Amino acid sequence: MQQFEHGGDIISFARKINSTVDQVIDLSSNINFLKPSVHLDFTKVKIDSYPKYDNLSEILSKKFNIFKENIELYNGASSAIFSILNHLPNQNCIIYSPAYLEYKKAATLYHKDIILINRLSNLDQEVPKDSIVIFVNPSTPDGQFYDIETFLEYWKEQNCKVIIDESFLEFSNQPSAIKYINRYTNIYIIKSLTKFYSCAGVRVGLIISSKINISLLNRKEPLWKISAFDSIFIEQVLKDDKFVEISRAINANAKTYLENILNGSYIFENFIYSYGNFILVKLKYFDAVTFQKKLIKYKIMIRDCSNFDFLNKSYVRIAVKSIKDLKKFEKAIKSIEESI
Repeated sequence: MQQFEHGGDIISFARKINSTVDQVIDLSSNINFLKPSVHLDFTKVKIDSYPKYDNLSEILSKKFNIFKENIELYNGASSAIFSILNHLPNQNCIIYSPAYLEYKKAATLYHKDIILINRLSNLDQEVPKDSIVIFVNPSTPDGQFYDIETFLEYWKEQNCKVIIDESFLEFSNQPSAIKYINRYTNIYIIKSLTKFYSCAGVRVGLIISSKINISLLNRKEPLWKISAFDSIFIEQVLKDDKFVEISRAINANAKTYLENILNGSYIFENFIYSYGNFILVKLKYFDAVTFQKKLIKYKIMIRDCSNFDFLNKSYVRIAVKSIKDLKKFEKAIKSIEESI
């Protein structure tokens, strides 16, 4: 894989195998397979004037139980990542890895001195003073959730600027670090509103921090970063009050089904319990690329994790999808087992 390549390129995959997109089972993408209920006539969206985000900001402030002044909107979480790393002047950038690759890409672009900490084996490694700290929670690609309060105390002692990425938190019932924004003045929380709500094509993300931090960020931001279509779509999505509870329950059931597939097959080694909608697993008999090739005949995509730091070529990430799709994956696995 290329250095910063991601999963989910279903169009290229379908073209490569001479198939149509609707025939592909995409187990490489970490986008929720369930969609909230949205009834919206886009022809009635007002687009003859610049967008205003008052309604969206109000909805978000209620959802996260914070003030509107604690929020800065972005054209997706990835834009937030690049913006915050450009904004913070600190030279050292600590990335607890493996982690979402856009952090390393942005830190490289802005000429930060990158220090990778292997959180799978060396979580307590010392952090230099005055660093930027990046911590994805739940993590990717393995989906672990960490109680970070002790870490926050240590990072505070080291006078670090702390970025906590909670893009996958909605898939779990775990608490948000938002409760710390007034206790730790140097904490920034990144949220994605597209993964859990299954709308990656709608680009809305946000940074949550103290009012002072958001005010300083806002001074360097353009007035309009998301379109009227993006804004009103997310407004409608967040009004589906039942979606969070229902989606978590259905995802949990599907994840259990996927865990049983992995546990029941001898081609996989043990995996770590994931709080996300995906599972990182190590292959026993072949590398990720070989496994991907074996799945092509079944029109199934999985994520090769070899370009994540501290992971080798035998690691793959498999996303939680519908049980219907997972049954097809299960059938493919059994066929592959027979060929070994």
